Amino acid sequence: MAASEPALVWFRQDLRLADNPALVAAARSGRPVLAAFVLDDESPGVRPAGGASRWWLHHSLEALAAALQERGVRLVLRRGPAEREIRAVAAEIGVREVFWSRRYEPWSIAVERRLEEVLASDGIELRTGNALLAFEPWEIAQKGGGPYKVFTPYWRAWSERGAPPAPLPAPGRLEGFAGKVTGDALADWALLPHKPDWAGGLRETWTPGEASALDAAETFLDGPVLGYAQGRDRPAGPGTSRLSPHLHWGEISPRQLWHAARLRCLEDETRWGRMLPFIRQLAWRDFAYHSLWHFPDLAERPMRPEFERFPWRDDEAGFRAWSRGRTGYPMVDAGMRELWHTGWMHNRLRMITASFLVKDLLIPWQRGEAWFRDTLCDADCANNAMGWQWVAGCGIDTAPFFRIFNPVTQGERHDPEGSYVRQWVPELARLPKKWIHNPSAAPPAVLREAGVTLGRDYPEPIVDHARARERALEAYGEVRG
Repeated sequence: MAASEPALVWFRQDLRLADNPALVAAARSGRPVLAAFVLDDESPGVRPAGGASRWWLHHSLEALAAALQERGVRLVLRRGPAEREIRAVAAEIGVREVFWSRRYEPWSIAVERRLEEVLASDGIELRTGNALLAFEPWEIAQKGGGPYKVFTPYWRAWSERGAPPAPLPAPGRLEGFAGKVTGDALADWALLPHKPDWAGGLRETWTPGEASALDAAETFLDGPVLGYAQGRDRPAGPGTSRLSPHLHWGEISPRQLWHAARLRCLEDETRWGRMLPFIRQLAWRDFAYHSLWHFPDLAERPMRPEFERFPWRDDEAGFRAWSRGRTGYPMVDAGMRELWHTGWMHNRLRMITASFLVKDLLIPWQRGEAWFRDTLCDADCANNAMGWQWVAGCGIDTAPFFRIFNPVTQGERHDPEGSYVRQWVPELARLPKKWIHNPSAAPPAVLREAGVTLGRDYPEPIVDHARARERALEAYGEVRG
């Protein structure tokens, strides 16, 4: 094969240049390089990206195309089944090698297998690598070879492997493929909202792209990470990294984060112990993919089969109130409003809001998972599904169903000054902190002083939590037998 025959790099959830094994391998091949991204909403079983994720994807692709162009490489956009489109691009320009980074959702695995077969039949060589995880799902296994179903021993095994592979530097100037190739204009994909334009809060909050991801990581690792163990449960403060959308779209890798954190401990080893709570979250992310890879139904069906017969309720009014942040429970409403405005929600609030939906309202966890998938910029299939099953009590390494979050006490514990609620539920901003998380229990004089009329300015609680808890436990009793 002549070195002048081009190499194709298929970008997926690895929208970066640094630590991108596929791009680096293509650069080392000595061939002219063409990059491609396929918007695949059509392959069997595929879960199309939701609205917030599509907004992020548009801007991340813009950033990636610009970065590639600086190195002399074009990014070609194609829409349709990935198997068809990658094969078509390869045939159009006479590709001899295709490089991509593996994904682990069941539909992605199926696409890869079909594509491997057709490209091999066309005489095209394949090169795949890991750009998404610190360790791939099959690299950590129990002694008998089976998957882990509990995180703590998984975390022990994950930690005992030591450092993940060192991140690869971004390639310098590349030889780009100079021939003609057809592709779409990004604007034609209509990934951005038009009428109504609901993305104002996303634009205020985020700058997608690899450069922004690296800046955010540097800022977090240079200080806030050392207080992560305490700050991660306080949604009003800057206690979390807010890197999850960047990780989801592959604008930064967990290997880059691990090694950047470790580098900051060279002169003071005690810092590593304070960074471990954050590193543990990278392992949780790997564990979610470990679980999805071993249990492909994770995103659709409960891992505990008895929950197939759980007596869920069809409560459209309740779901509408929950999704709009109008439940009458300020901590729940603040979380749901933050989600709608920014495309992101603090992890503590993800647990509180999910618990309210599945246990206070008895609405199936799959509906909540679908809503998060549509409204989160970091709508990661493995993490999202595992989180919802954890809260619902039906997953692996799950919280017991009888652990039912009280939204009032959760607010008092994790937002003691009421700052988070005041930011996202401004109609309650003048309430004193004693009542900010439970306005329905506030004396009438306090409500008048704060300018709050329940039922007009802010809703009454749509359910009584104590009674809802009893109802949930009764329903669980039916399942448990």
